[in-house]
Amino acid sequence: MHPEFAHRRPALGLGADQPPPRILLLYGSLRERSYSRLAVEEAARLLRFFGAETRIFDPSDLPWPDQPGADDHPAVCELRELSLWSEGQVWCSPERHGQITGVMKAQIDHLPLSIGAIRPTQGRTLAVMQVSGGSQSFNAVNTLRLLGRWMRMFTIPNQSSVAKAWQEFDEAGRMKPSAYYDRIVDVMEELVRFTVLLRPHAAQLVDRYSERRETDRPVSETVLARL
Repeated sequence: MHPEFAHRRPALGLGADQPPPRILLLYGSLRERSYSRLAVEEAARLLRFFGAETRIFDPSDLPWPDQPGADDHPAVCELRELSLWSEGQVWCSPERHGQITGVMKAQIDHLPLSIGAIRPTQGRTLAVMQVSGGSQSFNAVNTLRLLGRWMRMFTIPNQSSVAKAWQEFDEAGRMKPSAYYDRIVDVMEELVRFTVLLRPHAAQLVDRYSERRETDRPVSETVLARL
């Protein structure tokens, strides 16, 4: 990245960017040289440059969803705790047979819409990315957008799709300069902006009538007086 063209605080003026936005990053391949992991590592470096705090989840020990005892597995507990910790997330999957990988889907399936009264994904921002072994495609990011909507997340407009990913990283695992790299910079910059912008409003934006009825939470008299 050329620092002279980059905002160190891209959300300046949109809201309080301190404490640093907390971003969880998930990737969808267990290969020794996983390009989705390398892309996520590159994204995490950029997020830290933009002032965010990052955590990358390692799915290598994750059991399959619905496997007996899975809810109590240490990796599942870690994933859910990280999701609760996060204010925003990055999901990056390889495209396999025109879709996201099972590893990617398993991580999302281990994140329930609610754990009691706690919702580990609702109201969080989301950036979606994919890597492909062949020509550029958008099947995986389209699926990730659908899943993000289902998980009640705010998916940002921009996205990244890296074609022929095996050509885009050097031997050390760093991404080479390219339009693909520039797009990832754009996506991470935008994710920080949207996370800071929505930070003070996230709870209100996902406050639903149906859920207030279900949990017997009447609207306060102060709010009713304004209606």
